[in-house]
Amino acid sequence: METMKIAGTTLHLHTIADAVETIVRQTPVTDMHTHLFASEFESLCLWELDDLLTYHYLISETFRWIDMPYEQFWSLSKREQADLIWRTLFVEHSPISEAASGVLNVFRQLGLDTSSRDLQTYRDAWARMTVDGHIDDVMRTAGVRDIVMTNDPLDASERATWERGGGKGDPRFHAALRVDPLLNDWDNAWPQLAGLGYRVSADWTEETVREVRRFLGEWIDRMDALYLAVSMPGDFVYPATDHRTRMIDEAMVPACQEAGIPFALMIGVRRRVNPGLQLAGDMSMKSDVGAVESLCRAYPEQKFLITMLARENQHELAVLARKFRNLMVFGCWWFLHIESMVREMTEMRLELLGLSVIPQHSDCRIFGQLLYKWEYSRRIIAQTLIQKYTRVLETGWTVTEDDVRRDCADLFGGNFWRFLGKPVPAVERGEAR
Repeated sequence: METMKIAGTTLHLHTIADAVETIVRQTPVTDMHTHLFASEFESLCLWELDDLLTYHYLISETFRWIDMPYEQFWSLSKREQADLIWRTLFVEHSPISEAASGVLNVFRQLGLDTSSRDLQTYRDAWARMTVDGHIDDVMRTAGVRDIVMTNDPLDASERATWERGGGKGDPRFHAALRVDPLLNDWDNAWPQLAGLGYRVSADWTEETVREVRRFLGEWIDRMDALYLAVSMPGDFVYPATDHRTRMIDEAMVPACQEAGIPFALMIGVRRRVNPGLQLAGDMSMKSDVGAVESLCRAYPEQKFLITMLARENQHELAVLARKFRNLMVFGCWWFLHIESMVREMTEMRLELLGLSVIPQHSDCRIFGQLLYKWEYSRRIIAQTLIQKYTRVLETGWTVTEDDVRRDCADLFGGNFWRFLGKPVPAVERGEAR
């Protein structure tokens, strides 16, 4: 029997940890779901210090300590809100939460003096930055090569950028078409579509179906969208005799099939549990994984990118992914994007699905967040891989550096692009540091 030649440096129990940590650190990332925007989107591109400090996690955490009426807080300028949050979470209390310590991590990775508690020190540092320079520095330091935005054509400020031919000026940024209102708020969505010239009505008529599909197809083409995305409440049921099922069956899945793109569903949010907190007032809730099962079975040729928000759903979702190759589980979404949950979910997914997952996405809204979110995500993924490779080595199986590079390339981007049926984009501005 012919023996297969093993390529690359063979790793051993005493060398595997250093090799994996180095390769994980060097592997460029495709961040396949974010709320970031390229600088050409102007005010939608959040990168300033006050953007970082008024992140909604920090807002809700601040209200754990203060008695200020919500209306009074929202009447403050963004700078005044940032000052209050800094004083409350960083001066009057130690910043140990994921979001607060993450801000300090951003400062550290940008080379700032994190021993200072004077907010003006950091304001002065940001005053010396430019938006494009900051984006370049953050992406290079975080090792992020490609960013997938979340793009809503029903947002007038964003739509204006696309309609004037923008949105594709920076090849590192890619679009995902987000259309939550079509599924979750049709009463308000259809008048917006009508205002854009689509012949739709409140009733789900044949003409309305055709026009919704036309809307989806035109915006997929205009954005060159990599996938169609929606976030869904935890009470989402499929199939059902409701608007959502009709929209999915008659408009969204057909639009995805025509364009040859996956349908991404992020399931498990409960909106505005506390309306006074605005964006910070959303909650998570358990969901029915059976809805995903039904979609995968009903459309075996349609690919689905799925993430769920409740911890309680993660094991069942991973088991389901073993049954349907058209299902790709991705990332630790929203409230699960904390170190303890990332560690638990990464280990469980690799144990059930091997390397056929997308272990993480950042879900970032502000550019600096890429620095701390990918730093600890890389560390946890590396630690998990070291455990699994060690177990394999202990059986006598051979693992080489080339094996690890291949596996990491898959986890940090290759699996996503392969699921899309697209090649990994060529390097435009250098590899990860």
